[in-house]
Amino acid sequence: MSKKETTVKRAVRPRDAATLVLLRQVRGKTTVLMGLRHGKHKFMPDQWVFPGGRVDRADGYAMAGSELRPHVNRGLTRTSSAHRARALAMAAVRETFEETGLILGHPLKQPPGKAAPSWAPFYQAGFAPALDSLEYVYRAVTPPIRPIRFNARFFLTDGTNLHGKLKGDGELLDLSWVPIPKAMELTTPPIQQIVLQALPGLVDEEGRVRRLRRVPVRIMRHGERRLEYE
Repeated sequence: MSKKETTVKRAVRPRDAATLVLLRQVRGKTTVLMGLRHGKHKFMPDQWVFPGGRVDRADGYAMAGSELRPHVNRGLTRTSSAHRARALAMAAVRETFEETGLILGHPLKQPPGKAAPSWAPFYQAGFAPALDSLEYVYRAVTPPIRPIRFNARFFLTDGTNLHGKLKGDGELLDLSWVPIPKAMELTTPPIQQIVLQALPGLVDEEGRVRRLRRVPVRIMRHGERRLEYE
């Protein structure tokens, strides 16, 4: 057997990413905001997903209108630094704004004097991120066998806290608020289907987001898919 044949290919290191699950009550039903990824995307083409994306360097330094609540920060810092935890939350808010036009933020009297290009439009809209509105509810790591991998944190928030009008930038198509049972029937990535199934247990009878004591984690260890908690 040749050296080439015996060489084990090293798994791609997963990139940090953040997703924001937005819920809203419509005529007594809990709906979730989802959009369809374009078929030309390399990652999850033609799949219905929540808004989100990878963390940018600027996310760790951009100004927020409020900071993470202590229990959310504790949950995130079990597997990341405090700086990275905040960057993950900021990325979820920024990506949601870019992909949907919706703003999770507090009114801003004056935009910061200097802002990264990725954050300037958010501040110019008159808001700064409302990190205190986020609940950390899930983490998932793409299996090592995949060529594109993410270490994704899922955040949840009440859609009534949003500002702005729903409009896509082309990243997500057919953006719409979908009742959870119907959302489960859409073509979605396995992890998003798992999160959708968990959503009814994450809100109370009035649709308010519950606080989690333990955050589920989907990860592969020693060749086996596992559900852990942190």
